[in-house]
Amino acid sequence: MDIESELFKQNPWWESSFKDVSYPREKYIKQILDNLDSKEIIIITGIRRVGKTTIIKQTINKLLTSKIKPEEIFFISLDLFNLLEFSISQLIEEYRKIHKKGHSDFFYLFLDEVSSRDNFEQELKSIYDNENIKVICSSSIATLMRDKKAKLTGRTKTIEIMPLDFREFLIFKEANILKSDKAKLESYFNDYLRIGGIPHYVLTEDKSYLNELVESIIYKDIIAYHKITAEKVIKEMFILLCQRVGKPISYNKLSGILNISVDSVKRYIGYFEKAYLFYIINRYSKSVNESITSPKKVYIGDIGIKNSITGFKDLGASYENLVFLNIKDKHPSYYMDNSIEIDFITEDSLIEAKYKQELTKNQKELFDAIKIKNKVVANGCAFFMK
Repeated sequence: MDIESELFKQNPWWESSFKDVSYPREKYIKQILDNLDSKEIIIITGIRRVGKTTIIKQTINKLLTSKIKPEEIFFISLDLFNLLEFSISQLIEEYRKIHKKGHSDFFYLFLDEVSSRDNFEQELKSIYDNENIKVICSSSIATLMRDKKAKLTGRTKTIEIMPLDFREFLIFKEANILKSDKAKLESYFNDYLRIGGIPHYVLTEDKSYLNELVESIIYKDIIAYHKITAEKVIKEMFILLCQRVGKPISYNKLSGILNISVDSVKRYIGYFEKAYLFYIINRYSKSVNESITSPKKVYIGDIGIKNSITGFKDLGASYENLVFLNIKDKHPSYYMDNSIEIDFITEDSLIEAKYKQELTKNQKELFDAIKIKNKVVANGCAFFMK
């Protein structure tokens, strides 16, 4: 194979002008650019097909427009079949030959789908410790943050890419909303509740694409990656979790339904979390033991995926899921007192998601009684426009 021509193909800016024409996701590009001057390896992660590669290309475009020389930017898609026989270090040496770069010459190295390589942690550690290279890599699996051998501890900065938020959704739909267009905004929000935020699906609404994405995550990121033989159980658990979005779940109950051990339930749910397909939150409690042993609540990484499995119904659960994704970085728990539940509590906020509904009398009494800095009842698209 002609490796040189393959590398030129992946780095078109080496030979001609490069223009990215995708919808820019500015908040993520800014995070990457803000961290380019540090030595840390930047890890761009998130659910499969959330737009990580596109954001990398958008970042490269920004670098090129800020007068970084084209030959100082090296992009490699590591899961490309043609390159599987080459290690990362071999590809770097090939790059240096092409551009006549010395060992001390600085450049930006973008590694797409780095976790497709078995020994990527060791290679990244070696680059970090021995090379004058700024590494930005992507991964659809959260292995890099849970590096068992701790090869990369203290050497990484992680940026998780989420599905489109509502403002981004409006950009992708090219929706021009005036302040007076409340009905139009609500209509788009109803579409957002149904479609979710996987970029290509938002643009095409091609249901076969979403089905294929789900198959890809389940097979590549869960069954194949973790070498699981119980394929049927994984698929059944996936459907069960989709049906239980926004509801408390018991590992013991799931164990009984699926006829597997509680330990297997915990392990498989952990795999779903590593693939960013589901998120699990604990009940709020001042007792760590009670928080750990209480039922969990489950949310999905993208509500379009949930709707493809359960149908477009239970809008309250879908809305609550969107609120969760919006506040996920604040590490929310759910609040329960005498069987009365408030959806989310964070360090400084209490948030109840009520799509076109009111708090019940008991909820309102509990909501009012809790002493906390901020209290929010989210009940429409306004919550996502702040």
